[in-house]
Amino acid sequence: MDLDNVMQELEALGKERTKKIYVSNGAREPLFGVATGHMKPMSKLIKKNQPLAEQLYATGNYDAMYFAGVIADPDVMTEADFDRWIDSAYFYMLSDYVVAVTLAETDIAQEVADKWIASGEELRMSAGWSCYCWLLGSRPDREFDESKIANMLRRVEEEIHESPERTKYAMNNFIYTVATSYSPLHDLAVQTAQAVGPVEVNKDKVKSKFLNASDNIQKAMDRGQLGFKRKHVRC
Repeated sequence: MDLDNVMQELEALGKERTKKIYVSNGAREPLFGVATGHMKPMSKLIKKNQPLAEQLYATGNYDAMYFAGVIADPDVMTEADFDRWIDSAYFYMLSDYVVAVTLAETDIAQEVADKWIASGEELRMSAGWSCYCWLLGSRPDREFDESKIANMLRRVEEEIHESPERTKYAMNNFIYTVATSYSPLHDLAVQTAQAVGPVEVNKDKVKSKFLNASDNIQKAMDRGQLGFKRKHVRC
């Protein structure tokens, strides 16, 4: 399938209701409103195809950009490629669920994520923290430097309340992921969640809300989900 075929198929799969949901979360035109599950038959047909993924991502169409992440070949992508992709990720569903997810399947994931976390840019930071969540939730504990992850928890505790909105979400999720998926630092993550307390987001909206890692960690513990590792990062 070439670019035109894929775009025609995505347009045919689009639903107005799904489109409205994506727009309410920050997506903008152009987009069709394709449910991610409906992309699976086409992704199985195409498998990995980096040249086509690059063409799709460059369209600026949200559904095409998402599908680009599904068929991308992380093994051939360079740091420059990921920097280019994050530059075009205009809202969190792209930065955290397309770019960060694809990055998490590479050998350069931590190196690139570290730079993004240090960037001071909201969506780069969000993608960096999210990438670590995908990594911790899928890779063996032995692949991580325990002291490094501990330092990252301390950084979250010190910085989360003053961080940009989307970065707060990713940092909060990092605490939760360490607690539930990285056994060596479960106790420290629980302590960090308690020290951080509720995190207010959407302060600029009519009604703000609060994130609470402690509550979510307890729910995971009640469900017996400690030590959870997913088999696949990408769908």
